Amino acid sequence: MTGLRYVYAVCGPFDADLGAGLTGVAGASPELLAHRGLVAVVSTVPEEDFAEEPLRRRMEDLDWLTATARAHQSVIDALTAVTTPLPLRLATVFRDDSGVRAMTEERGDDFRRALDRLDGRVEWGVKVYLEKADETEGEKDSSSASSASSSLTGREYLRQRRRRVRTNEDRWRHAEIFASELHRTLSDHAENFRLHAPQNSVLSGATGQNVLNAAYLVPRSDSEQFIELVDRTKSDADAATSGLRVELTGPWAVYSFTEEFTEKSTEKSTEEDV
Repeated sequence: MTGLRYVYAVCGPFDADLGAGLTGVAGASPELLAHRGLVAVVSTVPEEDFAEEPLRRRMEDLDWLTATARAHQSVIDALTAVTTPLPLRLATVFRDDSGVRAMTEERGDDFRRALDRLDGRVEWGVKVYLEKADETEGEKDSSSASSASSSLTGREYLRQRRRRVRTNEDRWRHAEIFASELHRTLSDHAENFRLHAPQNSVLSGATGQNVLNAAYLVPRSDSEQFIELVDRTKSDADAATSGLRVELTGPWAVYSFTEEFTEKSTEKSTEEDV
């Protein structure tokens, strides 16, 4: 079986152990490939799955793609626990180690600048959701009124509808104000941030309407304080209004703050090297 070299991330030299039981994509153990002061984290994957043509077909197989993404992420998570990795795009592959070395050499200055800026930092994700208002009671009230009295008119029904619309508008305005104030507070306690587009609930599976979807760059040493700040805000949200939910995820590798480096570094990986 011919193998290709799969690259998970680029980082600086580190001494910590990733764990003997850690496996990556295609069940292979990750290895460290050092070159000119940088370390590429790699493993060997089968060419029949990861060469350009079969990879294109494989990327349409949802089960295979999900398993590959989870294995990729498990390696990134292990790296994030011990160092600051610059994650590369899923399924970044090269013909051999010389191709990986050429990539790190070509983009070495960009990687070093990124590592200097991001060393010791992690990414935390914060999302705010507004749950849909429960209209069941209003519908029950309307139904009861209709059965109890024939005097309920179309005008009264429209008034009830307008009240529900105003209530929903008020809830949304409050949620936007809350999310804006939360973002301002968290930004003051982070070195940088990224505001992402709201998530589609159908695609994400999360309940409620996504009001805030943000990533914050935080020094690892300040992470505990950042978590406590979000936890206090979550309590405030619960006390302030029903229907608001704050979710914190992380710590992650600094995905949201490395696009300018990783995209440039992987453009050629499937076009020229494989």
